[in-house]
Formats: sequence, structure tokens, C-alpha cells
Amino acid sequence: MSTPQRTFARTTLDLGDVQLHPWGREPAGPERLDALVAAAADPTIALWNPLPTADPQTARAWLEAREDGWNRGTGAAFAALDTTHGTLLGTVNLRWTDRTDGQAMIGYWFLPEARGRGLATRTTRAVTTWGFRTADARRIELAHATGNDASCRVALRCGYLPEGTLRASHLFGDGRHHDEHLHARLTTDPEPSPRGG
Repeated sequence: MSTPQRTFARTTLDLGDVQLHPWGREPAGPERLDALVAAAADPTIALWNPLPTADPQTARAWLEAREDGWNRGTGAAFAALDTTHGTLLGTVNLRWTDRTDGQAMIGYWFLPEARGRGLATRTTRAVTTWGFRTADARRIELAHATGNDASCRVALRCGYLPEGTLRASHLFGDGRHHDEHLHARLTTDPEPSPRGG
């Protein structure tokens, strides 16, 4: 008897003031494409999470790739939207690294006006819980450059335990390979306290 394949199924996660909506071709109006172009130009995003969305055409191609991940059940890319105005705040992305073994990786970025409000922590927690409960993830990893202190704080607040340093492991937006801190959560780990840390 074969085991059902782990998959990410499209869903919307409502956090009250923020809605996590699946990225895809729809809705992909001019304002959403413009927001992705602006995100690519932000210095912090350009350094730690470079986006290939320098113009509306490449932004549309990026959205199509996110939709393809949903279609194949291999990636779960969520747009974090302000519930009141529908404006883009950032994104959280969960993808399989070993689908058969239930191993995934999570990442995120947020626009400057959305930072410092705890949104990265809240949305990352929500997507982590969703990945464990609905997609049968066994282990989710979070890696960030050692110089990215904000991401380290988010990881710890979300219950991702530090596991070590990956040397010169990822090419970042400055054209250099940086060391990364590796954090991970197991489905058997307890939920972090509401205040995190």
C-alpha cells in the first residue's frame, strides 16, 4: 500500500488584521505587480532575499512560478495582505526540500512599512503550524545569514531551535557567499510560548 504524497494545498489563512493569501496569477493587478517591483528595490530585501521582480514582466513570471508550486503541491507561497486595505505587507514561503521524508524550508520578507510590528513572527508561526497540521511536514528548517539579526530573532520566537552554522552556504544579494545559521522545528516540538523567545 503506497503512502499518500505530502502536498501543499491552496488555502487562505486569516490572522485578523493580516490575511495570508496564496500567491499566483490572480489577483495580479498592476498594484500587486508594482508592489513586487518595489520590494525588489528595497535594500534589505535586495540583500537578504533578492527578488527577480525588477519590472512588471519579471514580477508576473515570479507569480507564475509561485502558482506552479501550488499546482504541483511543492511550494506554498503566501502573500501577507493588510485585511483592511488589501495592500501587500510581505510574503511567507514554505517549500519541500525532501517531500518523501517530510522535510521543508520556510522563508519570508516584509516591506519596510510592515517591519517592527511582529508580522514576520506571527505569519511564520501560522504557516509553520499549517505545514505541520495539513501537509504532514515532519521537519521545517529556517536558514538566515549570520549577519541578519532580525531573522534570527524571528526564528527563535517561532520555536526554531538553532542547530549550527553553515559555512559560505548561500549567495546573497551583495554577490558574496555568507555563512548561515540553521534553525529547525520538528512536528514533535512544543509550540513556542505566545511571547516567543
